[in-house]
Amino acid sequence: MQIDDQITTITEGKTQILIPKGALEQKVPPRDIAFFNPRAKLSRDFSIIVYSTFLKNFDGQKSFLDGLSGLGARGLRVANEIPGTEVFVNDLNPSALELSKRSADLNNLQNYQISKNDICQFFNAFSVRGKRGAIVDIDPFGSPAKYIDCGLRATIHKGLLSISATDLQVLHGLFKDACKKKYHGIPVKTSYSNEISIRLILGLTIAIAARLDIEATPLFVETNQHYYRAYLRILNKPDTRDNIGYIAHCKTCGNRHVSHEPITICALCSSKAELAGPLWTGKLFQKDFVAQMLDNIPEQADKKCEKAIQKALLESDMPACYYTLDEIAEQLKSAPIPLEQIISRLQQAGFSASPTLFNPTGFRTDCKIDRIKEIFSL
Repeated sequence: MQIDDQITTITEGKTQILIPKGALEQKVPPRDIAFFNPRAKLSRDFSIIVYSTFLKNFDGQKSFLDGLSGLGARGLRVANEIPGTEVFVNDLNPSALELSKRSADLNNLQNYQISKNDICQFFNAFSVRGKRGAIVDIDPFGSPAKYIDCGLRATIHKGLLSISATDLQVLHGLFKDACKKKYHGIPVKTSYSNEISIRLILGLTIAIAARLDIEATPLFVETNQHYYRAYLRILNKPDTRDNIGYIAHCKTCGNRHVSHEPITICALCSSKAELAGPLWTGKLFQKDFVAQMLDNIPEQADKKCEKAIQKALLESDMPACYYTLDEIAEQLKSAPIPLEQIISRLQQAGFSASPTLFNPTGFRTDCKIDRIKEIFSL
């Protein structure tokens, strides 16, 4: 069978992309020819929104470096949908790169260059003054841990580093030793495990950055059942903040506490608390940046994007560690109440409260869980 017989064209955003037919026809996208996950369109839509917002306020060459591009879907969309960008994509799969090049020709892109190299060798070629990327992307199968160092070195001062992770079983605590080796921290299995996972990814990235005398600050994060993704602003200056710490979670009463030092006893019920970390304990969303994202949503973006960004804006100043309706209901052995109702009750009681993009039935609040249960039961 000719390779062209196995290829089809899709349109994502404003961009035509050549992909293997099996990626649309099979439940698990095949890896022969080139891997393409159509379900990751939402992630790529978010990327276009984040990158567009970031580059509007960026002074310098608007270059985008994708170290693990596959058939180039993200890079193709950046080159085609964000004016003024210079895109450089890299992969070791020649079939993927061939599709990538043909897709670029299909879209008449003159600002799109491909490279066949090891990811860190690719990034190293840009890790010198005058060549670093305004945006650097790391989107691997599994953990990004071994690529973060070279990705940071290839990111220009005031640039943006975006990182994905798909090793969710490791990050959720199924393999704690593997998580400790890769992310230098351990998780706790909770109803908010996806937030702990994101904070572990950020904790590792920020620790590596600090070793390089670089400050990395989260601007926006997103979670999906298949991947986690974070976007960080990079500044070439020593990091003087103290935002690496621990989350102590009590499985007896559900209390959670964020601290710089490890705490193993629950402050509410004196039971033994399980400890997640070291991890990032600071904010996950930069409020002004998220507000600007709302003004940069293209018509072609998934409608879920706007709703998620609105939630991110509401929760940007809220405490770490969200709660879920099911979690509280299970503690009380009662039925859940509507999300809007618990948020309204908490606010009427004088607490801050908001929904969260991490979970459709999740909410953030500065109210402790013992009081939440009382308000939940009114």
